Amino acid sequence: MEPTSDPPADATPIPLLMIRSALGGVLMGLANLVPGISGGTMLLAAGIYPRFIDAIGEVTTLRFRTRSVLTLGTVVVAAVLAIALLALPVKNLVVDHRWVMYSLFIGLTLGGVPVVWRLIGRPGVAVWFGAAAGFVGMAALAYAQSSGLSGGAGGNDGFVFMLLAGLAGASAMILPGVSGGYLLLVLGAYVPLLAGIGAFTQALRAGDSEQLVSVGLTTILPVGLGVVVGIVAVSNLLRWLLHRYEQATLGVLLGLLLGAVVGLYPFVEPVRPEIGDRLKGQTVMSDPGDETGERLMFEATGKPVERDDWAVEVFSPTSGTVAGGVGLIVAGFAITQLIDRFGRDRPHVNPASPEASS
Repeated sequence: MEPTSDPPADATPIPLLMIRSALGGVLMGLANLVPGISGGTMLLAAGIYPRFIDAIGEVTTLRFRTRSVLTLGTVVVAAVLAIALLALPVKNLVVDHRWVMYSLFIGLTLGGVPVVWRLIGRPGVAVWFGAAAGFVGMAALAYAQSSGLSGGAGGNDGFVFMLLAGLAGASAMILPGVSGGYLLLVLGAYVPLLAGIGAFTQALRAGDSEQLVSVGLTTILPVGLGVVVGIVAVSNLLRWLLHRYEQATLGVLLGLLLGAVVGLYPFVEPVRPEIGDRLKGQTVMSDPGDETGERLMFEATGKPVERDDWAVEVFSPTSGTVAGGVGLIVAGFAITQLIDRFGRDRPHVNPASPEASS
């Protein structure tokens, strides 16, 4: 059997496939609104991830099968709608009720573990090694995020660097457990990218064509190219790995899924920064235009420091808060399992396996 043959998952009725794709897309959109949550994790939890990777791989290699186009299109449209319609309320909930939302997302993420475990089937040595590697890598990234390890505000703004930043960000969007925004922050690309986007927006409003071209060529173009190349390359690489090294690859994905929970400890609260503090790789300063001295801004970019930019610190939860967190985790787990109930077919089978050739 050729590696590009249609997988057994194509027996799934199209309406059912679209429902699961829509649910996965909505969860992916919600994940992209929450720092530290991966869109790939939510697709994996919804049980649509292998199909999504296959769909990108087929479409980018000009194989426009109906099911692939419908899967990819439904996920993308649902994610965009979720971001457009729910950005503000979800942002407010995360900022003002972080432990509630993070508890729910822990449950949603853990709910994907049985889904991946079922895909693995009978685990071998490759699964355990892959899971260990994925977990350690994701836990290390979570530690870097919580430790505030990020680059400075200057120096990293060349064309090649911004291209690599877009590539890394897009790769993180595809890989379960990896948050694109946090990865850019750790790599030191967050600040120059934010500054470039801010400059482009200002030039667009002012109608400054010279500045538009300058920023467009140095920031927007390389980042855009990196995003496109990253999504296409990583998706096709994962598709290839899933077809040829399914057990090891699913083991890594399982480890990433479990490791993602490390960075989602729910009992934290935002803390207002002080003038001179370092936040997101920048120095916090008082807004010169504010006579009260209450407003803060980032020195490098001039962007106001919003409540959702504040660093967080661990607090001691009450017994009621702990009970509520556990209840939300259970609810999130149950939601993912209900989503999975929409179809329990095996969405990906290694073409080289006996099952695929039967």
